[in-house]
Amino acid sequence: MKVLLMILSVLMLSTMMNANDQWRGKNRDGHYNEGTLMKQWPDDGPKLLWSTESLAAGYGAATASGDALYLVGVQDQVEYLIALDKSGKELWRTDIGHAYEGDFALGRCTPTVSDGSVYVITSAGTISRVDAKTGEVNWSVDGHKKFAGSWGIWGTSENPLVADNMVIYTPGGNQTTIVALNAENGETVWQSESLKDKSAYSSPIYFQHAGRNVIANVSANYIFGVEASSGKMLWKYSYGTLEAPPISWGAPYVNTVTPIYRDGQIYTTSGYDHVGAAFKLADDGLGISVAWTDKTLDTHHGGVVLVGDYLYGANWINNRSGNWCSINWKTGEPAYETKWLSKGSIIHSDGMLICYEEKRGTIGLAKATPEKFEIISSFQVPLGSGPHWSHPMISDGVLYIRHGKALMAYSISAG
Repeated sequence: MKVLLMILSVLMLSTMMNANDQWRGKNRDGHYNEGTLMKQWPDDGPKLLWSTESLAAGYGAATASGDALYLVGVQDQVEYLIALDKSGKELWRTDIGHAYEGDFALGRCTPTVSDGSVYVITSAGTISRVDAKTGEVNWSVDGHKKFAGSWGIWGTSENPLVADNMVIYTPGGNQTTIVALNAENGETVWQSESLKDKSAYSSPIYFQHAGRNVIANVSANYIFGVEASSGKMLWKYSYGTLEAPPISWGAPYVNTVTPIYRDGQIYTTSGYDHVGAAFKLADDGLGISVAWTDKTLDTHHGGVVLVGDYLYGANWINNRSGNWCSINWKTGEPAYETKWLSKGSIIHSDGMLICYEEKRGTIGLAKATPEKFEIISSFQVPLGSGPHWSHPMISDGVLYIRHGKALMAYSISAG
């Protein structure tokens, strides 16, 4: 009976989370397993199905849901949510609030789509629910103002988590750390205690541990987890002070990478020569301790993926360069560190890594194996301007690449 209950709870969690189309795939972990994708691309790259250069500018990835794509961009300091059909034709464009005014003031959010609604968080901390068909704003809350939020020097870069009919947002500050809004009306469901810390640039995850549904994220200094039903703080650890490098404008409090959880262990990394770390959660779910630290895979903002027992991603040498790395999930031991063009973002599908290096805009395809990093196929993104900071996204055999005002759709299906 106990085993049956465990299986049912896992299935319920999977079903709930898979209801959303969102940041870095169905489970927010960079996996897009479709089972029918090419293992090698043509010499000149996969076929470009269509492209557009008419978007408002942004770094956020596209979200595919049903027959539409959703993206966020900024024009004239106004942030817009844009809907396209699967041929690239614009369906509607909705004002979702004033954008953050500062460096890199483009749209950062990757929308979350759930039950016919699109949820977004602007770079200035406004959370909105928008009708996926019409673009009508159902509700909007200035979360940064309402919860007296506190951020670093680049505003907000959070991608909304929608779970248990709640929208999760991490304002930081002295009033609270993380909050839940009712997905139907935007009313506050709960707000956690304050860790007296600024928000970071990462996005929360949802998982089950020790019989509890847990929401975890990283703030400027802490990695923390709260009970999903109440916002009660379950555990926290001062990651910012863990083997911290000398304090600079980038280290050790600029955290951008979405954490990864598996089997009682949660991992985060932050770039700037700050160690990545895996933490063991207590068996009763009320404590946290360091399992291991690693100085190889200090990812800047391109994300990491866990495939089997190995983590893959790019590290930080400086703000314009980095190597591609793999480390062991159980021990933190490095498997490889290989130079290839520059650092960048990474996703996984069907045993293959898709890497998008940020300096030249080269897309590379490599096997997800800890033996070596070897690019099998590659091509260069032809459109857009600015840094190549968006994360790739796959839906129904199509690879979508965002670059500034441009979006490109490539066929990578083997069928």
